[in-house]
Amino acid sequence: MRSFRRVAALAIAASALTPFVAAHPAAAQTERAGKPLYKDASQPVEARVDDLIARMTLEEKVQQLQALWLNKGLVQDAKGEFDPVKASASFPNGLGMISRPYDRRGVAAGQTTAAGANAGDVNRSPEETARYVYAAQKWAMEKTRLGIPMLMHEESLHGLVAPGATSFPQSIGLASSWNPKLVESIFSMAAREARARGANLVLAPVVDVARDPRWGRIEETYGEDPYLVTQMGLAAIRGFQGTTLPLKPDKVFITLKHMTGHGQPENGTNVGPASLGERTLREDFFPPFEQAVKTLPVMSVMASYNEIDGIPSHANKWLLTDVLRGEWGFQGAVVSDYFAIRELISRHHMFKDPKDAAQRALDVGVDVETPDGEAYTHLVELVKEGRLSQGEIDNAVRRVLRMKFQGGLFENPYPEVKLAAARTNTPEAIALSRQAARESIVLLKNAQGLLPLDAKGIKRMAVIGTHAKDTPIGGYSDLPNHVVSVLEGMQAEGKGKFAVDYAEGIRITDHREWSKDEVKQVPAAVNDQLRAQALETAKNADVVVLVLGGNEAVSREAWADNHLGDSETLDLPGPQDQLAKELIALGKPVVVILLNGRPYAVNYLAEKAPALIEGWYLGEQTGNAIADVVFGRYNPGGKLPVSVARNVGQLPIYYNKKPSARRGYLFGDTSPLYPFGYGLSYTSFDIAAPRLAAPTIGIADKASVEVDVTNTGKVAGDEVVQLYVHDDEASVTRPVIELKRFERVTLKPGEKKTVRFTLAPDDLALWNSQMRHMVEPGTFTISSGPDSATLKSTTLTVR
Repeated sequence: MRSFRRVAALAIAASALTPFVAAHPAAAQTERAGKPLYKDASQPVEARVDDLIARMTLEEKVQQLQALWLNKGLVQDAKGEFDPVKASASFPNGLGMISRPYDRRGVAAGQTTAAGANAGDVNRSPEETARYVYAAQKWAMEKTRLGIPMLMHEESLHGLVAPGATSFPQSIGLASSWNPKLVESIFSMAAREARARGANLVLAPVVDVARDPRWGRIEETYGEDPYLVTQMGLAAIRGFQGTTLPLKPDKVFITLKHMTGHGQPENGTNVGPASLGERTLREDFFPPFEQAVKTLPVMSVMASYNEIDGIPSHANKWLLTDVLRGEWGFQGAVVSDYFAIRELISRHHMFKDPKDAAQRALDVGVDVETPDGEAYTHLVELVKEGRLSQGEIDNAVRRVLRMKFQGGLFENPYPEVKLAAARTNTPEAIALSRQAARESIVLLKNAQGLLPLDAKGIKRMAVIGTHAKDTPIGGYSDLPNHVVSVLEGMQAEGKGKFAVDYAEGIRITDHREWSKDEVKQVPAAVNDQLRAQALETAKNADVVVLVLGGNEAVSREAWADNHLGDSETLDLPGPQDQLAKELIALGKPVVVILLNGRPYAVNYLAEKAPALIEGWYLGEQTGNAIADVVFGRYNPGGKLPVSVARNVGQLPIYYNKKPSARRGYLFGDTSPLYPFGYGLSYTSFDIAAPRLAAPTIGIADKASVEVDVTNTGKVAGDEVVQLYVHDDEASVTRPVIELKRFERVTLKPGEKKTVRFTLAPDDLALWNSQMRHMVEPGTFTISSGPDSATLKSTTLTVR
């Protein structure tokens, strides 16, 4: 009976081709040549999609909407090699996607069933991954009835997540560069490394606007401002995917995530409700997604875990269909976040079983379930029961197939196995990682010009801090070939010039593994002893380099109830302030380096540390980049992509507040410790007030703005010219200022440059009380400066 049903289904699919072929002469010619139209690369993509869908059974279609991860054992042998015989037995109707082919899920027992990674896993090398993907694609192309290739997705938040891949600064660090061209270069390199191993889709970039530093995933974002996040996100997409389709051989499709509201969760805890109104969504959280979808050929968007106004994103038709597809014209596929359809049951308590959750998710616009087919295994039943239509399935499949055709996968889905290792972590990639790290560093304080240090004046340096030696690089990382520590960087600097002593000083946690569930604080007695040893080491030094901050265990994605990563405090974890106080009390020059994922409230360091550097997580070239900056080979020019709070009680502290916000505290301060856009240099700059080409324009006109910037110091350096706008009088309340343009420029001593910006009507528009996007006549304050708190202004009139 089972085989009869399959034959009948195939007959129905074949009969469906007859009118299609008759209506398309090119299709008929291809068919007469003995080649299905969908396999003819000369045919239009939509024609190929139509042809293939017409040939597919319902079961084959549904398989295209599912991925495979935890259950990879169904297609692997005991050693983890891809097994085509097992694959055919387990998936006779093909398979749409394999999740993270680089990892060894399905090999060992006892692996986590949550969304993250397994602590201690040793994953596949470049060549092993490429060989695995090659075998899997060969099975899909040659051993399934229709020969449909698979999507192979990997993570690539700040470089490909895989052993030996190049590690770049974490996203929040890259945002501190304020350099979209740099970001584009980085992700072009990451795409090359991903494609070399066989990946054709990455789950990046994250374009969540992050407005709560308690949230452990803030490090994965480009900060708190919609415009900055948009520009960095667009740059990442251009790097990964390019600007046109079909996909080039060294590019990968991106997945825009997480749509949306994810970055301002209730309580600051991951996946918490986003208590946001429609206007806030449209003004602050939609722009990065909307601009990406409208301006670049984005083919994949991931829905977010959280709910908005009682509706989780994976159950939100207004969000995924009305807005994303209807208003913005998105033509690609919406993919679920890992286990998010399951969480409609387990976390949101909306449905009693996976079948009901699957119906809702597909109906609202979620096309693909990741990381495994779980709820979507019920789609065939739902169609047969009349709860979903064939048309709904076809629409979802169409979006997936469109991506595969645009990716050229039907022609060549195979990696070049022998070249995978050679295309990974090349000298060019390593040099780019170092430059990215240098540009991401933010100088927060430099009292009395302590920096840059002069090696000639140093006989002995003390390097203090557990993470001066054991370097954190942030979440969504595997093991790079080598990570240069701050200690290594200082030792290389001192070779033949000065001695370098090391003391651990502080141990924050019992480990720093991002993927390990349990995290324990180090006993006070242990840190008391380490601190005493560090003080003795520092007493013999001429200068102290103190590395403080966090690590991947104290700030991370909280992907399960037993794997937490958010924080109730913004204080430095452990007795780090105490260590700093006792070292600074010695009266020696102390340079404090912060390596961390979230912005900490470093009040004591801001007041007392002679020099303070925010490094975030700087990737595999951490130590070299820090040495370049500390010893003046590179003049820091990074700027903060977030406002830094004085304490957790100030939250939210984002700069683009409304006029009625932050009246004041009875015994406190509502201003940030460091404002958005802040960052110092070893030189000084003067940024003039903006000049308008025309002081008055029409509501449909553009405004041309010029800003002069001059290096008034004695060394060359970078400055970021920032342009802000305020609508002086409007029918709805508007932020006090909003970033609308920026440019990072390099100037020699005494050099002056005129930076030119153009403001479009959209930059002056608002969402009015009827939720119409429009420019209202009136005056606008146009401001320029080095950060959001140091501005010079002029007035633009719009009639």
